[in-house]
Amino acid sequence: MFTRNPARRGRIGALLLTAALAAGLSACGGSGTEPKSSDGTAATAEKAAGFPRTVRHDKGSTEIKAKPQRVVALDNSLVEAVVALDGKLVGGIGSYRDQTGFPPYLGDAVKDTKDVGPLDSPNLEAIAALKPDLIVSATVRHEDLYEQLEQIAPTVFVKTTGPLWKDNVTLLGTALGEEEKAKAKLTAYETRAKKVGAAINAKKKNPTVSIVRFVDGPTRIYLPKSFSGIILQDMGLARPENQRDTEKFNLEISEEQIAQADADVVFYSSFSGGEERKAKFLANPLWSRLAAVKNGDVHEVKDEIWMTSVSLQGADVVLDDMAKIFQVDPAE
Repeated sequence: MFTRNPARRGRIGALLLTAALAAGLSACGGSGTEPKSSDGTAATAEKAAGFPRTVRHDKGSTEIKAKPQRVVALDNSLVEAVVALDGKLVGGIGSYRDQTGFPPYLGDAVKDTKDVGPLDSPNLEAIAALKPDLIVSATVRHEDLYEQLEQIAPTVFVKTTGPLWKDNVTLLGTALGEEEKAKAKLTAYETRAKKVGAAINAKKKNPTVSIVRFVDGPTRIYLPKSFSGIILQDMGLARPENQRDTEKFNLEISEEQIAQADADVVFYSSFSGGEERKAKFLANPLWSRLAAVKNGDVHEVKDEIWMTSVSLQGADVVLDDMAKIFQVDPAE
C-alpha cells in the first residue's frame, strides 16, 4: 500500500506556489519576455545606454558589459576624471608623492572612496575586495599589473597622464557611458580658458609666460605639452621662443641657465625636496635680471594644483588663480 509523505507534499506545494508567484509577476510586468539585470533594471535600458560596449585603449580592447557602478582609479588624475564625470568611485589613489588623502576640492564625492594606494604598488587584495566592475589606470603607472587587474575586473588603461589629460577624460567618458558629459565639461573648460586668456592678453598686452618648477633634481621649465603648459595654450598665452617645443615635456636648467626662464610673467612652484634649490635660484643675481622679476610679475603657485592635479578640477583652479593674479573676469 502507498503511504503519502507529508514533508514531500509540503515541498511540492512550495514549488508550485513559487511557480505561481513567478507567473503572476510576469503577467503584471507585461509580456514577461524582457530580461532583467542584477539590479532589477531592464537589460534593454543598458542596451539603450550603449552597453555592452568594447572600449579600445592603450593595452588593447576591453568589453564592458554594463554601465559601471563600482569604479577603481589607480592614478590621481584618473580619480579626478571619474569624479568629474560623476562616476561611482569606490576605490582610488588618495595620496600622491608628498600629498596625503584625496584633494579637498573633491569634497563628498570621495567621502566613501577607499584609498587602495600607494601609487607605486596598489593593494590588489583591497581592490578585489571592493568588487569593482571597472578599473582604470595608466600604462606609465602600472603596465606590469595590467594582466592581474584584468583578472579582477574589466580594465582600461590610458597611455600616460600629463600631456594626454584631456584625451583621458574623453576615454573615461566612453568607458563610463558618459561621452556627452565628458564633451560638455571639456568644452566648458576650454571656453572659459579662452575668455580668461583673452582678458589677460588685453590687459597685459600679450605677455610671454614661463612656468618653473623646483624639485629635488634639476630645475624644470614646463613646456606646452605639460599639464600647466596645455592650460596656457588653451588660454592663448604666448611662450618665449625657447619654450615652444611641442614634443618635449619640460626643459631642465641649472643656475647658470636661469636666463632660459626669461619671460614677461613667471610662475613657479616647488615640490618636496625643491625648497633648497628654490632658495638658491631666487637668490641668484641671474634671477633678478629676468624681465618678470624687474616688472614684479613673478608669482608662486601651488604645486599640487599646477603640476600634479592633471584634471579638469585642477585646470579650473589654475584659471581661478590666473584671474585673481591679473584681476580679470574669472568667466565662471
